[in-house]
Amino acid sequence: MEILADILLAAGALGAGLYCHVLSGRLKRFNALESGMGGAIAVLSQQVDEMTRALDQARSAAAGSADGLTVLVDRAEAAAARLDLLLASLHDLPEAEEPSRRVRFVRRRREMEAAE
Repeated sequence: MEILADILLAAGALGAGLYCHVLSGRLKRFNALESGMGGAIAVLSQQVDEMTRALDQARSAAAGSADGLTVLVDRAEAAAARLDLLLASLHDLPEAEEPSRRVRFVRRRREMEAAE
């Protein structure tokens, strides 16, 4: 009985050793940097780094554009407020009488002159 147990134990040890040898070969092929998954992982890692740098550059450019647009919007709002004030002041002016004579424009030698 002990001999049978020893034979089964040796067979199990040899099977485990063979299994470990097969797994070792597969792991070496898996981790090969040039042809296996290791190479693919290295390439993908490099691409992720490049994309991260590109994203950072895009974020900084967008932040700069947003700051510039904010300044321009503020200037436009100030100009719009001034125009509103000017339009409101024009409504306060008395209406002018229509002139009895119309103004004519005469073209002479590439210049426009007002003639009455």
